[in-house]
Amino acid sequence: MSDVIDIDAIGEGQVAVMDQLPSGEIPAESPLHHLDSTVPTFTSKPAGVRLWEEALKGHLVLRGNAEDPTFQRGVEAALGMALPERLRSVQQGPLSLRWIAPDEWLLVCPGDQAAALEIRLRRHLSGHFAVVNVSGGQTLIHLAGPDAAMVLKKSCPYDLHEHNFPIGKVVTTVLAKTQATLCKIAADQWELVVRRSFADYAWRWLVDASAEYGLIGDTPATAAQRRASTGRHPVSSET
Repeated sequence: MSDVIDIDAIGEGQVAVMDQLPSGEIPAESPLHHLDSTVPTFTSKPAGVRLWEEALKGHLVLRGNAEDPTFQRGVEAALGMALPERLRSVQQGPLSLRWIAPDEWLLVCPGDQAAALEIRLRRHLSGHFAVVNVSGGQTLIHLAGPDAAMVLKKSCPYDLHEHNFPIGKVVTTVLAKTQATLCKIAADQWELVVRRSFADYAWRWLVDASAEYGLIGDTPATAAQRRASTGRHPVSSET
């Protein structure tokens, strides 16, 4: 079960933080856990696209006044990085902070650090702010490869040309018949944050859209193995 881990906050009249990761005999499952045995691999041509889920990440929504120096200092003290500029993202180790709106940001972190980071933010911030753990409500999908941008161009109306969408840019836009927050993390790598209830739809859409370019689809297990062995997710133009 999930546990309240900042019980002292109750006595101080503050918000008690709950660790949303299940403990004990209840396993945590990502929105795409059921794809372990059904991820297709199209290798009839050189693989132009690789697709995988970064499962069970922590997602914290942070809101506050970006023009308030006290808020700025509190965020930097808690996270070790400053607020990103408009439509941009910043990264510090395993943490990334993405601009969502003029007063809203998304912090993506390892799942087992989400509760501790929420506590840190609450202890360093004061006044008018909000920190909400939405880890269970969305997931992160990676799309990479020389044809990844072509897949996205078929899927959303936003201008993805490199002159308009440089590395580090973030936008929330339409993706097929749902929406996603896109972040370009490298020249040929993208991260898509999608709502849990639309994750299966978004995944299957991307699989279909990638078929003509050659697709290698990773299960959560194989993606984790590749990350552990290489530290990255290479996408080759050769099979």
